[in-house]
Amino acid sequence: MARYCIVGAGLSGAVVARALGEAGHDVLVVDERGGIGGNCATLRDPQTGIMTHLYGPHIFHTSDEKVWAYVQRFCAMMPYAHRVQAVARGHVFSLPVNLLTINQFFGLALNPAEAQALIASKTIPQEAPRHFEEQALSMIGRELYEAFFEGYTRKQWGLDPTELPAAILKRLPLRFNYDDSYFSHRFQGMPRDGYTEMIASILDAPRVELRLGESFESLGDDFAHVIYSGPIDRYFNYRLGRLNYRTLEFQVLRSRGDFQGTAVLNYCDADVPFTRVTEHKHFAPWEKERFDETICYREYSRDCRPRDVPYYPIRLAKEQKTLNEYIALARSTPGVSFLGRLGSYRYLDMDVAIAEALAASEQMLEMIAAGAAPPSFFVDPG
Repeated sequence: MARYCIVGAGLSGAVVARALGEAGHDVLVVDERGGIGGNCATLRDPQTGIMTHLYGPHIFHTSDEKVWAYVQRFCAMMPYAHRVQAVARGHVFSLPVNLLTINQFFGLALNPAEAQALIASKTIPQEAPRHFEEQALSMIGRELYEAFFEGYTRKQWGLDPTELPAAILKRLPLRFNYDDSYFSHRFQGMPRDGYTEMIASILDAPRVELRLGESFESLGDDFAHVIYSGPIDRYFNYRLGRLNYRTLEFQVLRSRGDFQGTAVLNYCDADVPFTRVTEHKHFAPWEKERFDETICYREYSRDCRPRDVPYYPIRLAKEQKTLNEYIALARSTPGVSFLGRLGSYRYLDMDVAIAEALAASEQMLEMIAAGAAPPSFFVDPG
């Protein structure tokens, strides 16, 4: 009987492992971390009992009915509407930029049409914005850009905004009403018992073996095929150079009561060294009143070193060139497929990671049945 290896016990790996196991194939899932879940791992803080997001907050949001139905097979999804506040120039504002933000910032009481006209008068139109700053200036004008995005972006990415692609800002909405929801997707929620338990349920499948605290490189087993959701450059032992990421450091803050009154408080000013503070009991509003104490993470962003946890791929020209070389190398290497955020060196929301893994599972099972080799990539990473 053929045996398959899944490298990485995060969302992508878990979804494919379950599909293969349910189809009757033997699967080994290996992850060198001591726990499952990847960067969306959760754990109840032993001191307070609060569910913490170990590598920063992850909010599940999607408009994909198939993905929403899939996750609900493995956990109870509780209602959660994500909202973000921002500290800028000594005041607290609502994000993303909406009618309340505009009126707060300019000290006005505009209606939607008036606010839209005001912002239009302040924008600097660009036919095809070349970078983050031009995209921001064409959307919201210089004043709002400098207050909310310029300093925060420099801290988050360690780069001048003119060096970053315009697409980063396109993910954030601009609203001329009082809707302060951070996401506009149809389905939003949080797993009641955390993401780690959700992923454990996905992995609890027939013929699936899980090994934690063990690296893929240390295995001596032979496999019919490998699905690799780790960093693509690591698979090839960095022979073409390292792809660059940003990573996060967390300073844990403990207090009694309610520390900041919201789940996420961004700090936009460049002279504040951290990017945001997250208060974890607010990510589970159905149980937050149980806790007299609170736990927060203060986040600092910096360049990723070899032993750090990679978070955000930096897809600038240099990295794109190296990535293209790794893609070519992968396509000439039999017996392995690359999947997920690290395997494809792309920023992926959780629902997209699951959707791609479900599609990859279907394609892989079809190719196995036909006696064909699975592709190097199920989604073009270029």
